[in-house]
Amino acid sequence: MAPQSNRKTGQDVFDRIRNERAPLTEFSISGNGREVTLDEARSDLAKAVGAIAHTLFAKSYGPLVGTVTTTSVETILKNAESNAARAKGDAKLVVEELSARIFKEKKK
Repeated sequence: MAPQSNRKTGQDVFDRIRNERAPLTEFSISGNGREVTLDEARSDLAKAVGAIAHTLFAKSYGPLVGTVTTTSVETILKNAESNAARAKGDAKLVVEELSARIFKEKKK
């Protein structure tokens, strides 16, 4: 009688799996499927860091610590992005110069 009850229990599990909704496999921040811009992502990250700083340090440093941190983080991220773009250009020039010196073109 035990094998019959196990079979029934297993069948119930499979029936429940078939009847449930499919799992969510595509995640989206916004409901309309709009791509988040870099400025919005930077602003959201800065706000989150500011909220954490406010929670942790408001009693010690005052109520404006979150606002100051938000502005500072946003400025640091903007500077890091511009420095990364400049460094990318510099690295590209260095690689091109090195490859030109290493792999010399054959003159005809």
